[in-house]
Amino acid sequence: MGQCGITSSKTVLVFLNLIFWAAAGILCYVGAYVFITYDDYDHFFEDVYTLIPAIIIIAVGTLLFIIGLIGCCATVRESRCGLATFVIILLLVFVTEVIVVVLGYVYRAKVENEVNRSIQKVYNEYNGTNTDAPSRAIDYVQRQLHCCGIHNFSDWRNTRWFKETRNNSVPVSCCKASITSCLGSLSRPGDLYQEGCEALVVKKMKDIMMHVIWAALTFAAIQMLGMLCACVVLCRRGRDPAYELLVTGGTYA
Repeated sequence: MGQCGITSSKTVLVFLNLIFWAAAGILCYVGAYVFITYDDYDHFFEDVYTLIPAIIIIAVGTLLFIIGLIGCCATVRESRCGLATFVIILLLVFVTEVIVVVLGYVYRAKVENEVNRSIQKVYNEYNGTNTDAPSRAIDYVQRQLHCCGIHNFSDWRNTRWFKETRNNSVPVSCCKASITSCLGSLSRPGDLYQEGCEALVVKKMKDIMMHVIWAALTFAAIQMLGMLCACVVLCRRGRDPAYELLVTGGTYA
């Protein structure tokens, strides 16, 4: 019965190690996705705190590759030292992922204030040229999120660009994709996106932080199972004489 339980725990451990390798790839992907998305929206953030959970989760993903290798070798070779190392590293990674979840929630709450503080400044820096980074950022956001202005398209009236051009129009990035003849004229408001960008940028960044949080929570739960199985194998290896004989190849006297 004991031998059957150990074999079962070992099988689960090997399966979990394979999951760790898959998890490592997924976590690195999530972290990279945050970096890429942040690059598109970085002008709306004066601080880079939103990247901290992403940096940690990429580091965790890299570490999971190593954990999977250690776990497989320790399980196959029945190494008590290897299994103990496996459990300790898993525990450290588990604690790290808990920190990621906490930081994710903390920084998610700060996103709205950060965007509110920065977005007006970015819109005032708009000059309508592709060579200007803030202008490219605003045009990208308006096209991708289907929005116009901070709260709505009328916000453009208060920008320096609108006052300097004096053509009573907003950037063409405010034009609905389905309207091919749109030039951004305020005399045809039906051609423009009606929703402002501020709320959508906040929602986008909060959604990204939730991806990080859920990824960390999911794999933290898997790691808990891995630690439990490794502890079962460790305990029974040390206490079950039949299992010790099975491992060493000995026989009863």
